[in-house]
Formats: sequence, C-alpha cells, structure tokens
Amino acid sequence: MDDIRDRLVRKGDYVYGSFIRPEAVDGYINGVNPGDRSDILGRFCFSEASVDDAVEHARVAARLWRRVGLNDRASTVRRFRGAIGRHRERVVGLITRETGKPLWQARREVIETLKMLDHVLDAGLACLAPNVVESVAGRNDAIPRGVVALLCPFNYPCLIPATHSATALLAGNTVVYKPSKFAPGVGQLIAELWDQCKLPRGVVNMVQGSGSGVGKRLITHTAIDALVVAGGFNTAMDVRRQVFERPELPVLYLSGGKGVALVFDGCEVDRAVYEVMSGAFLSTGQRHDNTARAIVHAGVWDEFVGKLLQQTQRLRLGYGFDGEVFMGPLISENSRSRFRRYGRAVVSKGHDVLLEGVSRTKLSRRGFYVTPAVYNVNWRGGHAFLNEEPPGPTLLLYKVDSTDEAIALHNQARYRLACSLFPKPGDTGLPDIVDRLRTGCLFLNRATTHSILPLEAVGLGRSSNGWAGGLGLLRVLTYPRAQVAETQAFDASKALPGSCWDDEQTAEISPVDVEAEMDVSAMLEPI
Repeated sequence: MDDIRDRLVRKGDYVYGSFIRPEAVDGYINGVNPGDRSDILGRFCFSEASVDDAVEHARVAARLWRRVGLNDRASTVRRFRGAIGRHRERVVGLITRETGKPLWQARREVIETLKMLDHVLDAGLACLAPNVVESVAGRNDAIPRGVVALLCPFNYPCLIPATHSATALLAGNTVVYKPSKFAPGVGQLIAELWDQCKLPRGVVNMVQGSGSGVGKRLITHTAIDALVVAGGFNTAMDVRRQVFERPELPVLYLSGGKGVALVFDGCEVDRAVYEVMSGAFLSTGQRHDNTARAIVHAGVWDEFVGKLLQQTQRLRLGYGFDGEVFMGPLISENSRSRFRRYGRAVVSKGHDVLLEGVSRTKLSRRGFYVTPAVYNVNWRGGHAFLNEEPPGPTLLLYKVDSTDEAIALHNQARYRLACSLFPKPGDTGLPDIVDRLRTGCLFLNRATTHSILPLEAVGLGRSSNGWAGGLGLLRVLTYPRAQVAETQAFDASKALPGSCWDDEQTAEISPVDVEAEMDVSAMLEPI
C-alpha cells in the first residue's frame, strides 16, 4: 500500500446525518503520524456545544429507531459491514497512519471488525428475539435503553467504535460516539461509512474532542441512557466520579490492564517464549490485552529467559508502512515519557534490568519509537509491581518455586483480564490449576492477545466492572421487560377469597352528621 501523506479533509462532527463544523470552536486536535512526525494529518476543530446538539438529535431519533423492526435494523448493520469491506484498504491505511500500527496489524484489526460484525448479526438476533412463554401467556422483550454514549480508545480505532455502535443500533438504540483524540481520522471515516447506510437522521452521531472537554460533556449529559467507556482504569474511575449521582445509568467499563502468563516447568519452551513475547510487544504493548507479566517456574527460568531476551532483541522495529515490521511507535511523546518513567521506577525499587527499553532515534523516520523492556522483579523483597498497568512494551518477570506460589501471585494482581497458561504436556494437575486461577479469560499455550470470538469473557479485578464485552454488550444496552396477558373471559367464581365479588349483600352506608359528631365550639376556644 502506498504511504499517502496528504492532509485529510476534516469534515467536523457528524450530527443529524450531516458533517458540520462547529461555529464556536473550543480547541483543536493536531493529527500527527506517530511513526513519522513530519506527516501532518491536519487540525481537527471541536466544540463542547456539539455534544448537546448530537445528544438531542439522538434522543429524538430514538423514538423512531426503537420502533424499527429487528430484521430491518439487522439489514442496516449488514450494509455497514459491507461498507467497511468495500473500503477495507482505506481503513487499514488510515489506522497505520494515525496509530503507527504496522500494516499487517491494521489489516488484522479490520478483519477482526468484520468477523465481530458477523458474530453480532448471527448471535445477536437470537439474543434480541422475544422469548415467548406460552404456559403463562407471557413474553420477555429486550427493550432498548435509548441514547448510548461511547468513548473509544486509540488502540482499536476501528474495531471498538464500529462494533459497539453496530451493536447499539441492532439493539434499537441511537448512538453518540467520541473517537480518541489520537485517531480522529478513523473516527470520522467510521461516521462516513455509517452515512452510506441510509439511516434516519440522528441515529448515529460522532463528536470530536478531548476527553477532559467534549468527553466530560458527553458522559455527564442528562439525556444519555447508557454509557460504554473503553480506556484505562484512571479514565474509568474519573468517569465513575462524574456519573456518581446517576446510579441508574448503565455503565460498562472496559479497563483492560493487560494480562499475565504462567510458565511451568516441563512446558514447550519455544512455544511459551514465542507466545509471551508476541503477547507482550504486539502493537508496541498498547493493547488492553497485552501480556504485562510472566510468572516463570524456577526449573525453566534460565532457558525461558535466555531465549526470550535473545528473540526479543531480534524483533524488527520501524515505520508501519515498511514491510516486515513487528513493532511501530508509541502513540505520543507523553506515552514515551511514561514508558521511561515506569522503567526508572522499577529499577529504583531494587529490581533488575534484563533488557533496557530506550528511545530509538536512528531510524528512517522520526517518530515515538522505543525498544522493548524486560525486568526481573524481585517480588519477595519489596514492591512487586502487581497493581499498576505497565505502559508500552514492558514485560515484568517473576521467578517462583512452585505451582501454588505461581497461582497465588497471579491472583494478587489487580488486573486479571486474561491469563496465558503454559503447562507440562499431560499434566494431570491441570484441571485443579485452571479451577484455582481467578481470571476473566484463560488461554492454554496461546498469547493473551489471541482472539476469543465467538466467546464472552469478563475481566476480573480492575479490568472491568463485571459486565461482559462483545455480545454481552447487548445486555447492557437493553433491559428485559416481562409482559403477561390474560386471554380468558372474566370468571367471578375465581375471585380472591375475601373480595366478596359475588356477594349480593351490600352494606348500607349511613350519612354522617358532622356537626353532631364534633364539638366545633370547643375547637374554637382559645388555649
């Protein structure tokens, strides 16, 4: 694919079926290619007032869209899926240009998006179909919430806004979504593709802007009926504080926090090294499901660590449009600074640097490039670094002496989105190990970054607030309504005991003489 460096046409916000530029501009997003800082995508203006317009139009459109039949809503999502397929390479190129992902990773994201939309259409229709219970002449219906607000991250700039908005629409909701400030172009492109689907005006809306301004205005808007936040734990907690006084608002937090790998003595070492390494450093360690920690049995420590360091140093780092590149840049200079600060903090607590992560400047392009970092955490002697999400391509290693020690250490980690398990082949104790691990998703001999479609999973600890993503999103964006009907004619003989429905004796009601019953003069006497 050619590297297209032209400035994007910045169309503004997508509100009520049209792209509009805000009249009163509150600020600008500067679109820069993180892999080549000389490549300027342009300045995207934003306005907090656009949020009010978008939500109001979504609220009005929700009255119509909720009455559209499920099959017709599914047809709209199919058209959207087709639009992404037709413009696949355009989406891929823009993902690489805005996020720095190598082309093959961007292409995988688009393919995963298409697969997820297929899954939503196949399984989602069954989830949303009415459940009729003839024995009680009743039924359950999945009722749409109304206006759904979506906050989307940069690490999946196509997958998350595309699939979350499609799921919301299939369920009968309308949408206002805010793309990441690091991926405004992809966010705009998703809106363009929805615009090709012949939707009623106001069903899909997109607003650009920062999280502190536009994002805050969106999540605190009183007219939204559900909220989905995909981002870091600190972002989730900030949102939680903002909506504290609306406990009735359904909110799904997808905080990620990265995963953990357990490498046991007797495992297939080469496989373990490859899966842990790719899980840790894929997408430059910026995915929510990257492997951040590897707990390794002492019996295999030397062999595993030796091969891991050797193979990691062979990973190709470079510009996303160049061929055969494994790792691109970090998303921003701020992310690169956080990566370096975290490494210094690990060393300051007495842990060992096995592979130092440094800024890489001698490349063909000037971007936010760093090399992978690997640390040996002396976890028995002090700070074990089990509570924070390591930024960027950072892998923490923990040596343990037993299976029990490995499981206990894993279960202490605050983020337990996913776990990779590399056991000894034929280990009869594997069922017990699996039962004791407290994790949202378990991979046997695979990286934590592997796709789990069509399965559902809930991140434990700080990784979520207990709702499942994927198809589980339908349960957040709808509520079950029970409806029971009586079809038989009224039978007075079945009236409840004591209701005296068929009693012909009717008590006589005597009028009350108020003046005779009350001494009015006594009430008027002064106290």
